Amino acid sequence: MKSLQLLLLFLCILTRPLILMSQNQPVTRSRKAIEAYNNGIRSYSLNYYANAVKYFLEAIDEDARFMDAYLVLAEVYEDSNQPHEAIRTYRQAFAINETYYPYGWIRLGNLEYKEALYREAKQRYEKYLEISEANTANAIKAKDGITRCNFAIYAQNNPVEFKPVNLGPAVNTANDEYWPSLSADEKILVITRLIKSNEFINRVQEDFFISYYQEEGWTVMLNAGEPLNTNDNEGAQTISGDGRFMVFTACNRSDGVGRCDLYYTVKEGNLWSKPVNMGSPINTAYRETQPALSSDGRTLYFSSDRPGGKGLHDIWVSYMDENDLWTIPVNLGDSINTVGIEMSPFIHPDNRTLYFSSDGHIGMGGYDIFMSQLQADGYWNKPVNLGYPINTNRDEIGMIVNSRGDKAYYSSDINTRQGKDIFSFEMPVQTRPEMVTYMKGKIFDAKNDLPLKARFELTDLNAGKVINMSYSDSITGEFLVCIPTDHNYMLNVSKKGYLFFSENFALKDRYQVNDPFLKDIPLQPLQVGVSTILKNIFYETDSFALKMESEAELTKIVQFLQENAEVRIEISGHTDNIGNQEYNQILSENRAKTVAEYLINASIDSNRIIYHGYGMKMPVVSNDTEEYRAQNRRTEMKIIE
Repeated sequence: MKSLQLLLLFLCILTRPLILMSQNQPVTRSRKAIEAYNNGIRSYSLNYYANAVKYFLEAIDEDARFMDAYLVLAEVYEDSNQPHEAIRTYRQAFAINETYYPYGWIRLGNLEYKEALYREAKQRYEKYLEISEANTANAIKAKDGITRCNFAIYAQNNPVEFKPVNLGPAVNTANDEYWPSLSADEKILVITRLIKSNEFINRVQEDFFISYYQEEGWTVMLNAGEPLNTNDNEGAQTISGDGRFMVFTACNRSDGVGRCDLYYTVKEGNLWSKPVNMGSPINTAYRETQPALSSDGRTLYFSSDRPGGKGLHDIWVSYMDENDLWTIPVNLGDSINTVGIEMSPFIHPDNRTLYFSSDGHIGMGGYDIFMSQLQADGYWNKPVNLGYPINTNRDEIGMIVNSRGDKAYYSSDINTRQGKDIFSFEMPVQTRPEMVTYMKGKIFDAKNDLPLKARFELTDLNAGKVINMSYSDSITGEFLVCIPTDHNYMLNVSKKGYLFFSENFALKDRYQVNDPFLKDIPLQPLQVGVSTILKNIFYETDSFALKMESEAELTKIVQFLQENAEVRIEISGHTDNIGNQEYNQILSENRAKTVAEYLINASIDSNRIIYHGYGMKMPVVSNDTEEYRAQNRRTEMKIIE
């Protein structure tokens, strides 16, 4: 037993930063104080905290000015999670001698900072700089502490609006609820709940629970059941905007790659598939945790301690390529990651606003929530602290924001008597993301009304870049596509064997789009006579010159013709009734010709394309209003063979 105690003592001395190691010998003339002190050291080294406290107090009773006993006692209190006792003891020690252990001022400052005693902590850091050498590693720590205290004091003096609302008994119970995730239409809420294990007595486990929003509010949370939930822990989930793709964290499973891995599952109809380990390159021998999916489910952010990072845990990102394979994850870089821990990322449906928790960036203490936005050059801007009292000296993690950007959800134990609950609160205007609306409906075969699985691509017309890609449900045909506001977009819906569908969302300078776009889309099977309106072909006013924004739609037509080599088409131009008939006839024909020539120049056989102008002869609606006239000014594509 004695050899075991000596081994434990040796290991503890190697791993614990005992302040006594910075001193030569304990300074006291009392033999009884020395004896009690040595007993305290032995107890402390074996993690017998209560005995250690007793012995160090005995040493102090024998010599009220025994600095070493005070200092190690303060460390015992700190290690045994008694911060207020540690603070009191450090203060007693420094009242005896301010310069005996200079680094103790930083330790005291750190404790007071964690306890939100920011003004006191700032004084401790300043005291260290006053009595110690400048430009040392510890001086840098003290200066950093002063910076953090200055921020915290300013934040407390300038609080943001914050009124958290408990989601109520349908969502919250006497158990801990945390890690909320929300569909883009705010109709599906998935959480992780800590419950008693069905397999082991006196053990708890994490399971997924799901609620649906109805007119009267959230329905009672139901256990997601198999195959999502098992007798092991599963949690920290994220869902795609349509609520049909989930990625979550599970640790130490038999099929695991590392200590904690990411798994995925897909919902078809009302059933979730059996979760699958995401494997390489997402998972490694290290910890991959706390995933965050983009709204289309094709970009994945997560926290990991894998090699190549900036600190203890970093945020990484991977993209799904054209073959639906995940790319090698990339570190988000110095703007986001620090030497500390970055965790619980959440990417808003605008695909450019990232919220995450960090103890490395300047904050209130513990983990604070920050916001950063992706810039046009591909870099993230400097993270912004969400402010006090959203952030406090406690740990704030796991926050998400709705698609409109005006409401956040997170887990907290504030104002509760039963552990962690899910709360919502109105987002401060200065840290809101770009507002996002959505289009929702069903895809079906226009001939037999059967639901279809079809591909969706949302393209920013100005940038010519696909920003969202997803599929409709293969069983129900249901779809949901997120659409950020203040941009102009093309939505293309396609399926092999069908004529594609296109829609235009001209949202530029429309900052408030409160109502979603609800639309069921029939896809026409490829046969002679079917046609589609090319809603994203644009011309200069009173001209047949194509606008740059037409490029995305024209590219889709080329792809369609390449994939369906047997198809011949007619491009037709149509106008409203403004102006004389001859003018409109010529304009419509020239516009149709311009499109046909683009396709031919893109290597489509000219024998597969004819064009015709119909002027004002074939309106789809009356020309009574400007809105209706805009619908009549159109370009169509029809299958003729």
